[in-house]
Amino acid sequence: MQDFSVVRNSRLALAIGFGSVLAIMALAGIDALRVLHNFYSSDDRIRAQFLFQNRVLNEIRSDVYVSGTYVRDYLLEPEPSRAENYRASLEQVRRQMEAALQSYGEQLAPGETRHYTTLRAELADYWQTLAPVFRWSPEERQRLGYLFLRDEVFPRRQNMLEMADRIAVMNEQQLKAGNAEVVGLLKKFQARLAITLLAALAFGFGMTAFSIRRILRLEMQAHERYQEAMQARGELKDLSARLVQAQESERRALSRELHDEVGQSLSAVLIELRNLSSGLGVRSPEHTRAQVESIKGLVESTIRVVRNMALLLRPSMLDDLGLVPALKWQAREVSKRTSIDVSVAAELQGDDLPEEYKTCIYRVVQEALHNTSSHAKASSVRIRVEQGRDRLTLSIQDDGQGFDPRQVRGLGLLGIQERVTRLGGSCRVHSEPGAGTVLLVELPLEQKNEETREAHSHSARG
Repeated sequence: MQDFSVVRNSRLALAIGFGSVLAIMALAGIDALRVLHNFYSSDDRIRAQFLFQNRVLNEIRSDVYVSGTYVRDYLLEPEPSRAENYRASLEQVRRQMEAALQSYGEQLAPGETRHYTTLRAELADYWQTLAPVFRWSPEERQRLGYLFLRDEVFPRRQNMLEMADRIAVMNEQQLKAGNAEVVGLLKKFQARLAITLLAALAFGFGMTAFSIRRILRLEMQAHERYQEAMQARGELKDLSARLVQAQESERRALSRELHDEVGQSLSAVLIELRNLSSGLGVRSPEHTRAQVESIKGLVESTIRVVRNMALLLRPSMLDDLGLVPALKWQAREVSKRTSIDVSVAAELQGDDLPEEYKTCIYRVVQEALHNTSSHAKASSVRIRVEQGRDRLTLSIQDDGQGFDPRQVRGLGLLGIQERVTRLGGSCRVHSEPGAGTVLLVELPLEQKNEETREAHSHSARG
């Protein structure tokens, strides 16, 4: 579960990291497109404004020149009809000039109206000066026209042309300012893009380092798991070999027990029966009775040996009376055989434990008592079985000489571990040299209880 949590957290961290890098790159791209759009828009606006203003100023300059020509021709023309045509053309030029000035003024920024206001005032004064000539008679035009052109029209027209040139220069300056603004936008875009790229590179470098570190750690963990699996495989092979050896040793001991104890007892019974048969009618009744008692004692001893062997292999009271009586009988037998004080305390909610649980607990206690009597040099052993809501706990504690569990792993402990693991339980050994040993076994019960309840409910419905 912990490994799964580590893997899940690693995946989440990698997803967040790489997602952040992609988000930074996406934002950088979007920002770059926006800045480029602003750059092109500003450039187009500045160029369009410059071209428009330049065109309007050129029109105004052209109209000033044309108006001077029309005024000259109007004042010096002796024919009234042709002079009237010149006057109409002059009025049309005036209207065109006013329309150009108005459109030019609409495009100006608030800080650019000073020269425009001066030019407009000059033009208004220019046309105001020309207003009286339109009311002159032909004689007045011929008599006063040249003087009016020389003293009034030509000086004012020159002033307006100079003002128009100044505005053109200002328009060029505005173009340069617009170009500077575009260059500033471009530099700003370059700086922002550089910062974004540096941030993306730094974050990407961090994520790369984190990923490499995480991958190396996962590789190390995988290597450790592989080594553990290989070690467990080796231990399993060793356990299999030792189990075969233990099985052969147990069979050898059983064979020796049958041969030495049961076989010899039955041979003695057979010899005594032969002696009894050959001595019938010859020996006295007292002697015959003594032989019968001897045969009876041999048979009883044989029966006791066979019963003990059967109980050691599989005690019938485990099936007939339950787990606790079987454990107490085993404790009494070990106490008789080794003089070790063995006590059993049990807190069970009932005797409805599954058979594999009973067998597991009995065999664990049997193996633990065998190890204690053979190696621990203990004077007392305390066995406690406790049933909780979701687990069954077995603890075996002795006051023997102890050992180092990291250095010593005998066949008995491996067998206990194998039995407990098969039922999904856990087995822990707490021991130190000179401090005794505590064996703690926990078996889960919740799943088994649910299966038992389901079996009962099915049988009730059946």
